[in-house]
Amino acid sequence: QVQLVESGGGLVQAGGSLKLSCAASGSRFSISDMGWYRQAPGKQRELVALITSGGGTNYADSVKGRFAISRDNVKNTVYLQMNSLKPEDTGIYYCYVRTWGNYWGQGTQVTVSS
Repeated sequence: QVQLVESGGGLVQAGGSLKLSCAASGSRFSISDMGWYRQAPGKQRELVALITSGGGTNYADSVKGRFAISRDNVKNTVYLQMNSLKPEDTGIYYCYVRTWGNYWGQGTQVTVSS
């Protein structure tokens, strides 16, 4: 069973920065995609950023130029550097990992105050 441990959420003022981390353990197979989704109150969960095992990335239009996703394949850890944060970035951020199945973290709260 794959376990995902997230860290780095919190409260920040608009314009500030946060860095999220998610460490995966317990996978018997190679990890392919890793990424981050978020869910704002009253809204559906949406993709924020995704990174493939080869380093290819995909971002939501709303975060392009402000967020950067990266990964350490030795540590099986994915990071999300979030800069120039806006109040609309507020939500619960979920780590996502695809290996022999899809796995989600427990979520970490990010709150951006105006």
